[in-house]
Amino acid sequence: MKIYWFKAQAPRRVVALAKHLGIEAEYIWLDVAKGALQAPHYASLNPNLKAPTLVDGELVLWESSAIMAHLCVQAGSDMWPVSNPSEQVEMLKWLGWNESHWSPVVGNFYFEYVIKPMFGMGTPNVDKLEAKRGEFEKYASILEAHMDGREFVACNRLTIADFSLASMACYWREAHMPLEQFPNVVQWLDGLNKLDAWADPWPK
Repeated sequence: MKIYWFKAQAPRRVVALAKHLGIEAEYIWLDVAKGALQAPHYASLNPNLKAPTLVDGELVLWESSAIMAHLCVQAGSDMWPVSNPSEQVEMLKWLGWNESHWSPVVGNFYFEYVIKPMFGMGTPNVDKLEAKRGEFEKYASILEAHMDGREFVACNRLTIADFSLASMACYWREAHMPLEQFPNVVQWLDGLNKLDAWADPWPK
């Protein structure tokens, strides 16, 4: 099994999960600054020219949710509930909410304060972020209410939904996301950092 990655939020979900599940894989780092995503061999694997990508025998997967589900199936882990359709529906609800609502608003802050410095793209656009604050708080309020009395996002246990929703939000302090007023969300994010594989996910 090969996992192509670089230090960004979507690959973080996958490499953290693989590490957490104890899956042995060959981790292939992509030098994005030198055009690794556009290299012909990689483009033949992932036509989106993004990461992560998993190659497992003849199977080639892109999109982190699909890769994480595959890793869980291979490891026999209920972090993806392969044998429970109702839990699958619950998981899909939160994975869909993440991609459609949560990731876009969190991503504004992540891009300005994490991605820009990483690739030398200039200083954060504070005015842009201030204009997005209301939308951020709208969806943070939804997650805050959901996490009241909960330790995990779905199925009353750690699942790939947690890794998906937290993959950018876990940088909330350095990215200056206005999460101080949402203590349930902060408690959930800080709780995930107790997992060794989440706190230190990157391959050596």
